[in-house]
Amino acid sequence: MRPKIDRIADITVCLRPFRAAGPRLDTEQIGDAVVVHNYGHGGSGWSLSWGSGMIAVGKAMARGPAEIAVIGCGALGLTSAILAQRAGAKVTIYAREFLPETRSARASGSWSPDSRIALTEAAGPGFATLWEQMARTSFATYLAALDLPGRPIERSESYAILDRPIEALRALGPPPEPLGFASYRRAIEDLLPDWQQAPTGSTPFDAPYVYRSGSLTFNIADYGRQLMSDFLAAGGELQRREFHAPGELAQLPQKTVINCPGYGARALWDDASVTPVRDQITWLPAEPDLNYSLHANDIYMLARRDGIVIQATHGGNMNGYGEERETPDRAEAERAVRDLAELYVRFGKAPLPPCPGFPRD
Repeated sequence: MRPKIDRIADITVCLRPFRAAGPRLDTEQIGDAVVVHNYGHGGSGWSLSWGSGMIAVGKAMARGPAEIAVIGCGALGLTSAILAQRAGAKVTIYAREFLPETRSARASGSWSPDSRIALTEAAGPGFATLWEQMARTSFATYLAALDLPGRPIERSESYAILDRPIEALRALGPPPEPLGFASYRRAIEDLLPDWQQAPTGSTPFDAPYVYRSGSLTFNIADYGRQLMSDFLAAGGELQRREFHAPGELAQLPQKTVINCPGYGARALWDDASVTPVRDQITWLPAEPDLNYSLHANDIYMLARRDGIVIQATHGGNMNGYGEERETPDRAEAERAVRDLAELYVRFGKAPLPPCPGFPRD
C-alpha cells in the first residue's frame, strides 16, 4: 500500500439523499398514473437496494400492470427495474443519467445498511422492523452473487485500529450526536462476524488494539455493468429524459411508475425532507493484492478492485451533513492521503490473515 499524494487518480463527491424518517416508500396518484416512491436511503442505497426494491415492486405490481416505468438509473432504479422484470412486467427506465454518470456510481462500495439511514425519533419504532426486512433481503441477494465472474460482490476483511480495548469503548456508549442518527446493526448481528481482537504480530498494523471483522464490498464498476447487462438482456429499455415536475410522469405511456431519483427528489418533488450529505472520495490506483478496509484516526480506506477509496470521517455522522457542495476539494483529499500515509509508515509487509467467515444462507 503506497498512500502518496502524487498517486491520487481521482476525487469524486456524492450527495447522499438523507431523510430523517427513513426512505420514502409510499404510493400516490399523479393524474392517471400510480407512483410508488423509492428514495431517501442516505448512505445505504446500495446496501438496501434489493430489499427496498422488493417493497416498491410489490406495491407497483399490486395493480397487475403489464408495463412499468422506473425513474432513475442509480442503485435503487436499476434493482427496482430488474425486480419488476422478474415479476413479469415490461420495464422502461427513464433517467437524465445512466449508472456510470449517477451519484450511485460515486459511492464508497461498502456494505453499510444503516449508514445515516434515519433519525431514531423521526423514524419511529416501526421502522426498525422494516429496515431489518430490507437489510436481510439485500444481504441474501448479495451472498448469491459472490461467485459471479469478475467478483462484482466479494467478501473483504475489515480492520479497526483503536486506542483502547473495544469493550471499553462499548461501555462508554456511542458518542453524543446532536440529531440522534438511528443504529440498527444489532438486529442483524447473525449476518456478519463481530469484531475480534487480532493477536499481536498477526497483522501488518503495529498498534496495541487491532480488531478484525468481515464485510461485503461492491466493486461498483463491474457490479454496475452486470446490472445494466441483466436489465437489457431481459428486454429492458433505457430512455434518456429529464423531469422537472411530478405532473410530467403522468405523460408517460406507462401508468405505473416506480420513482427512484435519489437526491434528485429534492428538486423534482420539492421534497425538503431530503437533506444532502456530502461524501468525498479520494481515489488511488487499485492494488491487486489488497482486499480489506481500514478504520483508524478518522480515516476510512477500502481497497476495491476498481480503485482504493479513502475518506475522511471526522465528525462521524455529521460529516458533510447539510452540505450540497459537489465540487471536489483537493486540499481535503491531500489531507486524507497524508493522514493515511502517517499510519502506514509504521506498518510492515506481513501478509494479511484470512477474513473470518460468515454465513452464505
